[in-house]
Amino acid sequence: MAGRPLERGTKMIVSVHLADIGLRAARDVLRSRPRPGALPGLRHAQTALTGDIAAGLPRLRPGRAALIAAWDDDAALDRFLADHPLAGHFASGCQVRLEPLGVRGSWSGMPVEVAPDARPADDDEQVVVLTLGETRLRRLGPFLRANSRASGRAAADPAMTASAALARPPRFVGTLSVWRSLREMTAYAYGERRPKHRETVAAHRARPFHHEAAFVRFRPYAAHGTLGGRTLCETAAPGVPTP
Repeated sequence: MAGRPLERGTKMIVSVHLADIGLRAARDVLRSRPRPGALPGLRHAQTALTGDIAAGLPRLRPGRAALIAAWDDDAALDRFLADHPLAGHFASGCQVRLEPLGVRGSWSGMPVEVAPDARPADDDEQVVVLTLGETRLRRLGPFLRANSRASGRAAADPAMTASAALARPPRFVGTLSVWRSLREMTAYAYGERRPKHRETVAAHRARPFHHEAAFVRFRPYAAHGTLGGRTLCETAAPGVPTP
């Protein structure tokens, strides 16, 4: 086992795993989502198809899969990576470990805990954002139209250094985005020069697209592997154990 991640104690963490595994394996991954209680230290897991954030509809990549999971601590994730069959599917891709910094909304499957002693992100610090939604099917069309405008702006923003669209039909939708700095992420999300995201949020508040939704901000503190020849978080600390 090569190295160790940063010392984390027993604070809740979230991991995201992305890999090109082929159509058959992706189908198996969608069917084999681990359940809390079945794995020590696992609080939540969601498997999904994934692709690129772009203007218009998300561009899903056939055979590319994602796993989003919440854990009691790094030790629980280490055990999963060492001996769980699902971890093997993602061994050829990339993973990132995330410290929760803040959440707007709620996600009952993964109640995010921000540690009382968590250090707030500096304005120039890299941040990762997860958006999670359980879509109201009758509002899927309006959601896709509104989201496509905001996604186009995000995809064109040089401050967003990596991203992925997430989907598990029929209801789960989400995004992963890596931002060069908290300041630039905030400017996109709330600034006057990028109104499309604010308009989408306002439309959701007026008539919700989702049964529940969450916008979660994280500090990436360790990363491993590549996807399409690129790392997910260039400045994350090295030293995550190789699965």
